[in-house]
Amino acid sequence: MQPVSPEPKKVACPTCGEPVEYRTDNPWRPFCSERCKLMDLGQWASEGYRIPESEKPPKDLNDE
Repeated sequence: MQPVSPEPKKVACPTCGEPVEYRTDNPWRPFCSERCKLMDLGQWASEGYRIPESEKPPKDLNDE
């Protein structure tokens, strides 16, 4: 009896939301396509993704 291989995990593409199998042979994972991967890269390059600043940076102690 041969071992049963588990079903590949399905995740939503971060760009379009389409379900995609998360496999090592998918060159665009976790994206569904090269287009979605490049769209995401473009968002990073144009600073479309930002982490909000919640605190002000501390004052430099040498400025006093």
